[in-house]
This record gives sequence, structure tokens and C-alpha cells, in this order.
Amino acid sequence: QVQLVESGGGLVQPGGSLRLSCAASGSILSMPVMGWFRQAPGKERELVAMFTRSGNTNYADAVQGRFTISRDNAKKTVSLQMNSLKPEDTALYYCYGWVETTRMNYWGKGTLVTVSS
Repeated sequence: QVQLVESGGGLVQPGGSLRLSCAASGSILSMPVMGWFRQAPGKERELVAMFTRSGNTNYADAVQGRFTISRDNAKKTVSLQMNSLKPEDTALYYCYGWVETTRMNYWGKGTLVTVSS
């Protein structure tokens, strides 16, 4: 069974930094598409950052220049470095992955990021 497990969430002050990590496990060789979504209270889930099938990266306008997504393909891990955090970044952050061999989507259970002074 394929699983995505997030880690690194927590409480941080505005202007601070956090690094989220997501590790894939199970009977897969790679996840060519991996990224991060988030959902704040009262809002719909939205894309934060993602590696596309072509290897490019996409960022939400709200995090452009502050967040950086990185990937370790061999370890099937994706990370999100979040700098200059703002209260509006507060949300449950979900890892997303797509398995090439089965063309199936997978979601982590989420890690909570709270930005507050």
C-alpha cells in the first residue's frame, strides 16, 4: 500500500520559517508528480507548490518568492521550505503524489502549520 507521510508542521511566529517534509513508501519506484496543498479553516484546498510531470515547478502566487519546493527522487521525498511566514499561511498542509506506473493519486493526512505571534 502506498502511503505519504508529512512532518515538520508546528507553531511559528510571523516572519519565521518552517520546513515540511513528505516521504512516500510502498510498492512504487517513483512519483514524478509531487507537491503540497493546503487548506485553511473556511477555505477550499489550494495548491501551494508542485513538481509537474515535465520536472518544472509551480507555485501559488501567494507563496512565490517565500516558499521553495525540493525533491529527492531516489528517496521519494518532497520538502517545502517556508520562509517569511505570514498568519495567512496558517493551514493544514497536505502532501500530494502521483504514481507513474498506476497513474493513481495519493494524499498524505496533513500536517498543521500555525503562524501566530
